[in-house]
Formats: sequence, C-alpha cells, structure tokens
Amino acid sequence: MYGKILRELRLERDLSQQQLADILGTTQKTISKYELEYLDLSTEMIITICKYFGVTADYLLGLEED
Repeated sequence: MYGKILRELRLERDLSQQQLADILGTTQKTISKYELEYLDLSTEMIITICKYFGVTADYLLGLEED
C-alpha cells in the first residue's frame, strides 16, 4: 500500500523518481523499489518521507485515508 501512496504523493508534486531520490538522500533505484514495494521502508525513511510531504505515517502506510 505504501508504494502506491508514495507514488501518488510524488506525482502530486510533479517530481520524478530521481528528483525525489535527491531530496530524500537516496537513489532513483531505491525510490522505484519503494514504489513497487520490493523494498521495505526503514523507520528513518518513513519519518523523512512524512516530514517532506506533510503526511502522517499512518497515511503513508495506508492505515488512514486522509
């Protein structure tokens, strides 16, 4: 679920995977793996993503809708 939500958040800001990777301090391949859910998010990365997009961890992880 988090992969789809991360992709939606990225596209809402009109960011490429590379641009988001640069912002989050990771690689484009890692962003791709997150979006495809081939790689689990670390706690640190959940916090970083939530702070950047201004969402809660519950939202990012699909536990709440808004």
